Amino acid sequence: MEKTSSYNIALVVALAFMLLLANTLSAQVLNKPEPADNPNLPGNSAWTAACASDSFNEYFVNFTWNPPLVDAANNEFVLELSDSNGNFGAPRELARVSDKNTEFDFEFEFAVPTDVRGENYRMRVRSTDPVKTSPPSDPYPMHYVDYSSPLLISEDGNGTIPPGGLIQLCGGGSVTLAPHNIPNADTYQYNWYRSGTLLSEKSETLTASTPGMYYVELDYGSVCSGSANTLSNTIEISNGSTLGVTISGSSDIDLCPGDTHSLEASNSGMGLNYTWYKDGAVISGPTLEGYTLNVNTGVSGFEGNYEVEVESASVCLERSSSVTVRNLGDFTVTRQNEADIVLLPEQTKTLSVTTTATSPSYQWYKDGAPLVGETNSSLEIDQTGVYFARVTASGGSCSGAPIDSESTTVVSPDSFEFVIAYVGSYTSCQSSDATLNLSVINAVSNSGARTDVTADLQSSFAYQWMHNGSAVSGETSKTITVSDFEDNGEYMLEGVLDSFNATSNDLAVTLPTNLSLSISANGTVLCEGADAIVFNSSESLGDETFEWLRNGVVVDTASEEFSPTEIGTYQLIIRTHDCPVTSNEVEVRAFDESLLVLDHPEELIIIEGETETVTASGAESYQWFDSNNTLLGSLDSFDFQLEGEYLLVANFGNCTINRVITVTYRDTFAIPNVITANGDGINDLWILPNTYSRNADVLVTIFDERGKQIFSQTNYENNWPQSTTIFNKRNMIFYYKVTRGGESLKQGTITVIR
Repeated sequence: MEKTSSYNIALVVALAFMLLLANTLSAQVLNKPEPADNPNLPGNSAWTAACASDSFNEYFVNFTWNPPLVDAANNEFVLELSDSNGNFGAPRELARVSDKNTEFDFEFEFAVPTDVRGENYRMRVRSTDPVKTSPPSDPYPMHYVDYSSPLLISEDGNGTIPPGGLIQLCGGGSVTLAPHNIPNADTYQYNWYRSGTLLSEKSETLTASTPGMYYVELDYGSVCSGSANTLSNTIEISNGSTLGVTISGSSDIDLCPGDTHSLEASNSGMGLNYTWYKDGAVISGPTLEGYTLNVNTGVSGFEGNYEVEVESASVCLERSSSVTVRNLGDFTVTRQNEADIVLLPEQTKTLSVTTTATSPSYQWYKDGAPLVGETNSSLEIDQTGVYFARVTASGGSCSGAPIDSESTTVVSPDSFEFVIAYVGSYTSCQSSDATLNLSVINAVSNSGARTDVTADLQSSFAYQWMHNGSAVSGETSKTITVSDFEDNGEYMLEGVLDSFNATSNDLAVTLPTNLSLSISANGTVLCEGADAIVFNSSESLGDETFEWLRNGVVVDTASEEFSPTEIGTYQLIIRTHDCPVTSNEVEVRAFDESLLVLDHPEELIIIEGETETVTASGAESYQWFDSNNTLLGSLDSFDFQLEGEYLLVANFGNCTINRVITVTYRDTFAIPNVITANGDGINDLWILPNTYSRNADVLVTIFDERGKQIFSQTNYENNWPQSTTIFNKRNMIFYYKVTRGGESLKQGTITVIR
């Protein structure tokens, strides 16, 4: 018996080896692809470099292969592209054909991918059935030319091309050139040139310190760069000289208004352009040979810092140090009080000014007319009007013109108004308290103009807070705090000053109540035929305005006990308080057998003498019964020790789910490897343990000694062999395999003895 089995195995191995050798000797030969002529273009020549663009991207390669034939039903030929170095570690598919399985010489058409840029791309062809790969092609330049317009270069790529394209370098400096008209400039490589010589720099910027003519183009390789037409403008870089320009004379100049004075640059008669600056701003030039500047002392503000800047074609741009020009007749007048003052009857105010003038004299004006005898720096007033002080300097080296102070407008109020506001953060129906405060007191003139007089008068008023039109006892300060929802309502502040009565705006205070609202239900699962689900409220609804909501939408406003008829999330809102009171949420679900979940299968196999615990979840309560309908327990789990049938009743409010759990003992015997199929009723059948038999998830398959399948069954009923006539020898060996979901559980041999 053993000798026969060994012979059969050796024969099978030898036949397999011979078949593999025959296939190897007659396998297909895939030749490397070669560039081919484009039949859609005039002429007849294969491409030597692929310079693709959005206006042209159509290329062909020729491919040949040798028989035997490939699988015509399944095979595809795939044209693949290497990386830019010719490596196929991650090849890219260019084209795929499935209708060339009987053609030994044909062309692939392909387009160059838009991110391809390099000089050493290779191609190859792969077949899918059988799986074979051709040798790689020769390397070829391949570039997708996605930008094909002339570049524009400027200093730092700032977009400004210098006049005549000339940049001067001064003092051994350098300049950085970069293109400014190409998107995503850093994603390209470049060819930079100096006076016709190709430089080594390949990035989008070039730092240049050597004189010469500089220009650039995009680097699309040895073939494609010229056809892309990206050659830029030319920037000439030259070395210039510096002169050390200054402004002649003193660097600190004192002048009086009306004086004449000329500033002069230290360099003249050299064909230079001069630009004059005051306090950093251009006031003259650039002017050829304009090396002098007359300071115009006849205008206000002539004082400041003056500089001159020179340049020419051969001289570097250079600016002098500054010269300070002072106005000896200049002084300031500063008002020391507010611009607008509200004056109450029988009240006085003091106005004042300060000045930097030497030996100043003062004259106060009211409504444009001088006030007799008011010649001090301050003025006490008791009348309305517009006031200012005129100051004259009577000392110093210059006789300056008088300067007026800023005006002060003094008015008497027609009325007063208060503005109140919340203090800190306050949110209606959320904050636990609210503090209100007087923020502004406005004096209102008869024309309606408002003046903020808070700082002057806030301590002068007598105050009273009002709630819904009634005075709040004891609340006579500028601030009030409300902390009880029973005091919700409209608040305002009133005030009295002499004969004036002031009122504020209204502010609403709405604090949440301390009511806690909850709803409950006799069930949360809707099922046909069961008692209705009923919602109840923790608060009586008889005298309330309320709303039952489903998924945020009002569904009932009349039922104190509400019965839902649809699944969803339910809430109750009572709206008779200043703030609505919202209950908890209760979710009503649809009845579904899947709501009950067991952590073990309903066909439970246990080892005799041991305990297996089954736990249920998803329901509200549970009952476990034996086959005699005896209640065994009411927890969410039960410990099984004995064989038999058990009933689990799971309650979901008004709904129930019943599950029958069958408990059997696990077989302790192993899978047999010998049966005696002689019809004597003893060991005639191949009996599997319960773990593998009568299980819909387990597949039992039996093969004969040649590997041919002779039996395959799920839910194996321990019924093989069904006849002894299949055994034509006294002793036969079979092979079995037990699987679940494609995963092997057991495998081995069965010896049948007759």
